[in-house]
Amino acid sequence: MAKRLLLVEDEPDVARLLVYNLEAAGWAVTHAMRGLDALARARVDAPVVVILDVMLPDMSGFDVCRRLREAPESADVGILMLTARGDPDDRITGLEVGADDYVVKPFVVREIILRVAALANRIAERKQRIAPPGPGPALRLGPLSIDTVGHEITLGGTLLALRPLEYKLLLTLAAAPGRVFSREDLLAEVWDIRGSVSTRTVDVHVRRLRVSLGAAADWVETVHGFGYRARRDEPPAPAQP
Repeated sequence: MAKRLLLVEDEPDVARLLVYNLEAAGWAVTHAMRGLDALARARVDAPVVVILDVMLPDMSGFDVCRRLREAPESADVGILMLTARGDPDDRITGLEVGADDYVVKPFVVREIILRVAALANRIAERKQRIAPPGPGPALRLGPLSIDTVGHEITLGGTLLALRPLEYKLLLTLAAAPGRVFSREDLLAEVWDIRGSVSTRTVDVHVRRLRVSLGAAADWVETVHGFGYRARRDEPPAPAQP
């Protein structure tokens, strides 16, 4: 059965070229010309990979990417941003909102096909890496209970509303309490981004994760100058005034 791919591209000539070649490479391609249409299609039938143009007629591709990542049904899709905007700041913005890869027009079709295939393979590997650790479906971190089957976090029996990337980040840290993960480690483990990348993605998501954890926020610790870790032991009590 062909893997599903969602192409979000409003230039008809570019879309026809990509659809023809992607289908020839074995992909089942759905094409959307507008961001809202793409989000609706992704909700109904989540693709494996999304090729997403930044310049869309109704909304920014960055906004589409962000909303795909926030929705549980599309949080794990591979997203390749395809755009005429090659400014480094745009590339960083793409990474910040959750893109896995970024290609600037004009492009070589063969390169797109290879990048899409590589991205699909990385997504499959990433899902295997975040499979339930150990024999059971539950993982504990202090007062937090992590359901690795249902992808839910509870604190004292109360279900916490974590975004999918926050869940992946917490699971990565909690699976190895005490281990210090550098920002580069977390970019590779959670986002599958490797290499020297100047981005605040990890810091932004750790901050959001701590807000979501509420009273358990201190179980995710900053190791200044190195990175982040999940605590092994109870955080120290706040100093008395």
